[in-house]
Order: sequence, then structure tokens, then C-alpha cells
Amino acid sequence: MRAVIITRPGGPEVLEIQDIARPEPTGEQVRVRVRAAGLNRADLAQRAGHYPAPAGSPADIPGLEFAGEVDALGPLARAWKPGQRVMGIAGGGAQAEYLLVHEGMLVEIPENLDFVQAAAIPEVFMTAHDALFTQAGLQMGERVLIHAAGSGVGTAAIQLAHAAGATVFGTSRTPEKLERAKPLGLDVGLDAQNFAAEVKSLTSGAGVQVVLDFIGAAYMQHNLEALAPWGRLVFLATLGGLQAEVNLGLVMSKRLRISGCTLRSRTLEEKLAVTRRFATHVLPLLMSSRIEPIVEHAYSLPEIAEAHQAMAANKNFGKLVLKID
Repeated sequence: MRAVIITRPGGPEVLEIQDIARPEPTGEQVRVRVRAAGLNRADLAQRAGHYPAPAGSPADIPGLEFAGEVDALGPLARAWKPGQRVMGIAGGGAQAEYLLVHEGMLVEIPENLDFVQAAAIPEVFMTAHDALFTQAGLQMGERVLIHAAGSGVGTAAIQLAHAAGATVFGTSRTPEKLERAKPLGLDVGLDAQNFAAEVKSLTSGAGVQVVLDFIGAAYMQHNLEALAPWGRLVFLATLGGLQAEVNLGLVMSKRLRISGCTLRSRTLEEKLAVTRRFATHVLPLLMSSRIEPIVEHAYSLPEIAEAHQAMAANKNFGKLVLKID
């Protein structure tokens, strides 16, 4: 089978398309014929040597989400049949023609979505749903601030928060992305440099109940200032730094809760629970087209280096997808 191979740590030039052995399913595993795979910043970090794959996932094949068809079943797999269209998350290895995955990690693709659209869903919508509702406990009528509103997770989170009846604030360094996010449910677009003051002004000092942050250290103090009493701050990435000074007096006086959220490093049991919650709460919204994956561009397998360059440039709105025909 063909697969994207990270030949050594480095830039996009280290990526090669190679022919390797097709894996065989065992136990409760399902082999999926991958038709499309989403591209994520984790793939760029893994390529550069900064984000190794977890145990049990291929060390040199990137890819955290996929869409395709059930190809073969392990001897203990019972939930699926060959030919069914499925999507899901993986610890790695999704950017290849075939992938092994536990049967409980698969979700059936709605009939109204093609493979490219489906490949843009699992990582970002599962992450956004888990962060908003499982971690932050977002409620109808609350206000939420979503940073990086034009990112894959940002566009998913905006739609999910809007569908849940929340008022959605968002930031982006690109005004055009804020405008493109408004039809998805963004109520208020904010200046990324001055968002705390703007939130206070627009809410008469009340603040927002939930913040989803991808920046980390650079936004820490401003996030705390933007939060309402009993507010919840969830970190999804640390693009602006890992180490930050925290005003504990502000945390205590507002009774704030700060948490982190990742999918890749979780146990199989945790990932199975995330997948079940996604299937129960998010899949019906996708089936009814109340929410939708946002795909900026789909690249062919030989264009993988170009896709990495495009993601690094941070110009995309929504997802970049790799077609694996």
C-alpha cells in the first residue's frame, strides 16, 4: 500500500510516498481502506520531530483522522461489515491507503457527506465537542469565546456552540476569517490583540462563561480577565508558549476552572467514550446539515508537501484534506 512516510525530522521535503506492507487486522481491529485523511498541525509537529506518535501507532506515518470503507475484520470484530463507509480518529497512520483501528473507534458516515467532507470531521468536531461540553460544561444561554475562529477546531466549535444556544464570540488575526465565520454562528468577531477589553465592554463587564484557547501563555492573563465568575478556560494548544504567569488571586476571586484537552494521548477507553458521545450528540446534527465540515482545499497524495506548506502558512479557513484514491 502507499503511505506518507516521514523519512527523518525536518521540513516538508522529508515527506515521501512509499509502498509498504498492508497491515492485517487482529482481535477487535478493523482494516479501513482510507479514501481521505484530514491534515492537522500535529502532523507538522510530528514531521519536525516534536510530537512523536503514541505507543501502538506508526512512528513514521502521520494522520489523526480518516474517512473510508471497511475492508477487512479481525476475528473478534462484530460491529461492521465490509463496504460500510466509516470515519474516525487515530493515534497516527491515517495518511495511508489502509489503516487498522479498533471497531469502537469507527462512526458511520452520513449519506449526505462524501469522503473528503467526512475526513474533515472527526478530529476537530470530537475535540470541539469534548472541550465545550464534557470539559467546560457549556450550557444554553451562556457566552463562549473561541480563539482561532477560522481554524478547523474553531469552525467546528462555533457551529456546535451556536447549535447549543450559546452566544459565540471569536478572535482571529485575520478579519476576513471572522467574516467567513459569521454564517457558521459567530455572533461577535473580536480583535485578537484587545479581546479582553472588548468582551468586558460588550457584556457590560460580565464576561464570558467559557473560553477555548489554542494560544496558551500569550493569552493567559487576557483570558482570565475575559472570564465571568465561575468561568471555565480550556486549553487545546499552546501556539503562543507553554509557560505563563498566572494571577491566582483572579482565579480564586472569580472561582475559575482551568483545564487542558487533547485526544491523541488518551487511553483507548477514553477515546471510545469520546467517540460514543460524538455519535450520540454531533452525528445527528451532521446528518440534518445543521452543522457541516468546512473544507478549504483537498490535496492529492503526491501533493502532501504542498499541503504541509499551506497549513504552516495559516491562511486556510477550516480544514485541509488529503485525498487517498
